[in-house]
Amino acid sequence: MKYIFVTGGVVSSLGKGLAAASIGTLLEHRGLKVLLQKFDPYLNVDPGTMSPFQHGEVYVLDDGAETDLDLGHYERFTSGVLTRMNNLTSGQVFDSVIKKERRGEYLGKTVQFIPHVTDEIKIRLHDVTINNPEVNVLITEIGGTVGDMEGLLFIEALRQFALEVGKENVCFIHVTLLPYIKAAGEVKTKPTQQSVAKLRELGIQPDIIICRTEADLDEDNRKKIAMFCNVDKKNVVAFRDVAHTIYECPLDLRRDKIDRLVVDKIGLGHTPPPALEGWERFVQRVIHPKHKVTIAVAGKYGLLDAYKSIYESLIHAGAQHNTKVKILRVEAEDIEARGAKEVLGDVDGILVPGGFGDRGIEGKILAAKYAREEQIPYLGICLGMQIATIEFARNVCKLKGANSTEFDKNSPHPIISLQEEQIGVEDMGATMRLGSCESILLAGTKAADLYGNAERIHERHRHRYEFNPDYQERLQEAGMVISSVSAKEGLVEIVELPSHPFYLGAQFHPEFQSKPNHPHPLFSGFVAAALEYSQK
Repeated sequence: MKYIFVTGGVVSSLGKGLAAASIGTLLEHRGLKVLLQKFDPYLNVDPGTMSPFQHGEVYVLDDGAETDLDLGHYERFTSGVLTRMNNLTSGQVFDSVIKKERRGEYLGKTVQFIPHVTDEIKIRLHDVTINNPEVNVLITEIGGTVGDMEGLLFIEALRQFALEVGKENVCFIHVTLLPYIKAAGEVKTKPTQQSVAKLRELGIQPDIIICRTEADLDEDNRKKIAMFCNVDKKNVVAFRDVAHTIYECPLDLRRDKIDRLVVDKIGLGHTPPPALEGWERFVQRVIHPKHKVTIAVAGKYGLLDAYKSIYESLIHAGAQHNTKVKILRVEAEDIEARGAKEVLGDVDGILVPGGFGDRGIEGKILAAKYAREEQIPYLGICLGMQIATIEFARNVCKLKGANSTEFDKNSPHPIISLQEEQIGVEDMGATMRLGSCESILLAGTKAADLYGNAERIHERHRHRYEFNPDYQERLQEAGMVISSVSAKEGLVEIVELPSHPFYLGAQFHPEFQSKPNHPHPLFSGFVAAALEYSQK
């Protein structure tokens, strides 16, 4: 196996994850089998307990691992299916080391950062290598910036690992910022020089430097960076701000032939140039659509990255239908204050995403009610599905006070209640219903039609509360159809209203399986319905 390590310097949020994913795209289109992973130096065992305001969305893998949102980019930009082995945090590393010490596995030795902690990081690299013999290239992104105290052990582990597997099998890529000083009218290279100097102090000489820049990278600055950072001029690559969509990033990096630089460094130069025609067609559909719809996402987390996979899934579905999806981010509390008609009056579709806590819940219920009554396409995801059933129970079944026990433990009609296996669970991390589960589709329903009349599906979950089966018959008698249940437990997975053009709620998270040229069928159907609504 060949290894690519992507580090970052100067500032965070440079787009290391997108750079790593884009390189993965280019190598995969050269015919190589690629796998990506993220090493996060923070002390949390995983991001599952982090606030979306601070960390953005938690991306869930097939095996139930709660991971960094960058793994979403990895799965969307490549065909690789990731597991919990592909996300390592300092919390996991220290937890493993301490457990080994308690079991006496270090044979009475003094446990130290080096070699024991760095060895634990290298063990993960070796394990991923052994478990994926078909993979040609493993790309590993290191979170944070070079020089952060919490990341030093990861950098040292990579230095050691490169020596062990042979430098000819390793490519170090460093992503830095080239700030543009508007008053001086100049791009400054000094931050990049200082960042690379810090990396070299830690024993790593980057093979390729990716320069994040608003402007293009002129030859003088390219020469300067090459000279003072000790790399070939051709290995200084510009990573420009893209104009329309993040899916332009692989095409932008291809301008400086980064894939050729990488394969030459790791001995895979015999592979053909990337066949990017399909990717380019997708990008063109995103940039130059024929139609336009406005979708309101009625959420509670204002941070753009909190619903990252949902926004990307809408883009995928829009491209399939040659449609630009304008996303209107709506605060659910704003609906409570101003009313659904005023806030949502001009939209072509309403999507209520997942979330936790009772803030904004009544606003989401108003959004679902407005969509149902006004025949506006509605897609509810996880909590959004639960909201749809609560609203239906209150306003159609006339069950006054219907609610979820998450928000009202004394509700007279607990339409949504805590799963039995969740009762008594105290730990917050990794204790929800997580990962891919098999579900059965009911023939003749909208859901079955969207899935191409498949009998069974596999979708990823992340929740504690479920639809209460005690109310199933009552809601069905009033016109709500349960179109999918879990194969193992019989839990409600999808609800829909046949009397509505498109009104569907899914307990799972379809956004975690949507890809650029393969949009998820629920998003595809939702955007198609929104387009039809807009044209009416």
